Amino acid sequence: MHPSEAIVGSLSSLLQGKKIVLGITGSIAAVECFELARDLMRHGATVFPVLTPEAQKLVTPYAMSFATGQEAVTELDGRVQHVSLMGDVPGRADLLLIAPSTANTISKIACGIDDTTVTTMATVALGSGVPVLIAPAMHGAMFNNSMVADNIEKLKKAGVEFVGPRMEGKKAKIAVREEIVHAAIRKLSDGDMKGRRLLIIGGSSAESMDDMRIVTNKGTGETAAELAKAAYHQGADVELWMGRCSVPLPSFVPLRRFESLADLERMIGGIDHDLVMVPAALSDFTFDHKRGKLPSEAKVTKLQLKSVPKMLPLIRKRCGKVIGFKAESGVEKEDLVNEALASLKRNGLKAVVANDLQDVGAGTTKVILVRPKRTMEMEGSKSEVSHLLMKEVSRI
Repeated sequence: MHPSEAIVGSLSSLLQGKKIVLGITGSIAAVECFELARDLMRHGATVFPVLTPEAQKLVTPYAMSFATGQEAVTELDGRVQHVSLMGDVPGRADLLLIAPSTANTISKIACGIDDTTVTTMATVALGSGVPVLIAPAMHGAMFNNSMVADNIEKLKKAGVEFVGPRMEGKKAKIAVREEIVHAAIRKLSDGDMKGRRLLIIGGSSAESMDDMRIVTNKGTGETAAELAKAAYHQGADVELWMGRCSVPLPSFVPLRRFESLADLERMIGGIDHDLVMVPAALSDFTFDHKRGKLPSEAKVTKLQLKSVPKMLPLIRKRCGKVIGFKAESGVEKEDLVNEALASLKRNGLKAVVANDLQDVGAGTTKVILVRPKRTMEMEGSKSEVSHLLMKEVSRI
């Protein structure tokens, strides 16, 4: 067994069984391809590295062969690798990912020129229907060149998708690895949510006691983050509104932040989405905010709780399709389902995702998707459950 096989599928099985040709061209960003290939493999992909002559000046074929466990293609020979990997033949690759791609390579592909290993792979891929994803990396002036821009638009019209670049100063840098990997997952998914505009509201709200202290709910925001990634993978135009959280948030999903329920209430007027999911841990109460700091020496401090408007009915007025979340602790399954059904009816929801907090662990969860006449149990990692939920949500 090649040493690289040990990492395959270690993060997820989202790319399991997928063959990805990684085209590497002569940008300095080529030095990042070792880890990019490994990240794709951690999601289950088999990666075939293909290097142009200029790329080989920056990263060696031996390094990429070691990274992937596959022989690096540096020239096309009698094995006709461009046909066996990209042609209309059994066992061909599922995706051509060119990362990084120089302005030179982009323009050659757009003009049908195939004078390198990578451009020839692209010519065959476009002719046989293999999806192509390109991550540009170049100087900003090159990216802003009108002829390069025209060639990018030409490729987009031909079905080629682009990820990045990141504009930093005068440089058009390659997109971060996370964004490229998740763009590849999205490109190879079933696209169940394609064309749907989805809003996910997650995290915990926080209510101020004074200028120093807050009261908040337990919650990491992980479920919302995983749902956002799952929706993105399935082709949705997804937006994430996040309160307080303790997990990394996906850099490739548009993000807005809120702190208190008042902040969120002000944002609700901007909802114009097709569907809203609300896994947020929102408070039912707030306080009369005290200016300054409550004295820490006081033996007794009285705080007056004030009820606040429920957010779900306000969200429901802005969107006809809302999915709520209901968390309980230490209840029987029947009681949990009944609580979810009551919330569904009371708030006019399409579905409620219910769970018992005792079934939630670090990165794992167990939920029941409750609809008017049907329930479905799901269990696994939060990523796995999020993808299962998104499959069901796509049918709403």
